[in-house]
Amino acid sequence: MKKLLIATGNQGKLRDIKKYLEDLDYEIISLNKLNLNQDIDENGKTYKENSQKKAVFFAKLSNLPTLADDSGVEIDALGGKPGIDSRYWAKNDEEIIKKLTKLSKDLPSNNRRVTFKSVISLALPNGKVWSAGGKVEGIIAEKENGKRDKGYPYRSFFYLPKIKKYHDEEKLTEDEQRLYNHRYKAIQKIKKIIAKEIKF
Repeated sequence: MKKLLIATGNQGKLRDIKKYLEDLDYEIISLNKLNLNQDIDENGKTYKENSQKKAVFFAKLSNLPTLADDSGVEIDALGGKPGIDSRYWAKNDEEIIKKLTKLSKDLPSNNRRVTFKSVISLALPNGKVWSAGGKVEGIIAEKENGKRDKGYPYRSFFYLPKIKKYHDEEKLTEDEQRLYNHRYKAIQKIKKIIAKEIKF
């Protein structure tokens, strides 16, 4: 079976990406399975730069076609921050939730918009690389959702006004999970590139 490496150490991201690739005839390989634990300096200025850097690095290292994601949360009231620094906004999930708790109390009702963005890059061992993006908009809720999703602290306050639900997989239908997931949208675009560009 053809193999595709997913270049992430985030188990939540890995779970999501594997789920969204289920319809492809590929064996999905994790970094852990190959004992690859190298840290990449994500010093790009955009999601695209960071995701391409990761994808190219691990494709060459593993000699496998590789997908990498870079994503972030852009809060309008903070001028689009934390953006590409979302992962480093605080030292862990708990601290991020503390920041969001304070922010949720401070924001006015007319300035609570937040956007989740993702760029997925596909790289081949020869250095070729492609990227596709996806985004979904919501608002910062006035209070935290009761359930926390490990690895996804921002979801605790991400509310979808159109369907009047938090971004909580247990409360969203299968269709809603896809319609309101930035990573799913990016992966649907990258699947077309996989079908066209990966030759065995």
